[in-house]
Amino acid sequence: MRALKVLVAEDNTINQRLVIAMLNALGHTGVVVGDGDKALKCLSKLTFDVVLMDVMMPQMDGLEALAAIRLQEQATGIHLPIIMATAHDEPGDRARYKKAGADGYVAKPIDQNALQAELQRVLGG
Repeated sequence: MRALKVLVAEDNTINQRLVIAMLNALGHTGVVVGDGDKALKCLSKLTFDVVLMDVMMPQMDGLEALAAIRLQEQATGIHLPIIMATAHDEPGDRARYKKAGADGYVAKPIDQNALQAELQRVLGG
């Protein structure tokens, strides 16, 4: 898989560091923002291959940011792959996030192999 540029929307600093370390170990780069609102602002300025979006964040949560991104895509016609991440791994979460517009899903604590597999599945690599 080619090197990816990943936007990581995650409010927990420990999780931010862990995800960036995993992405770097997989040969990818990441940019971190602390909430959904900052993710939208970042996406308006920079281009990413994929977004790893925490579900539970302050200001604007991951599902609100996901909805806003999908709404913007209706105007641009350009689809941005988004993988949701949550520590509240409940049965039916994957289906619920898919229905909300997510391309993928990983449970926290994020496992590097699971992250790599989901990136490959979502991006077709």
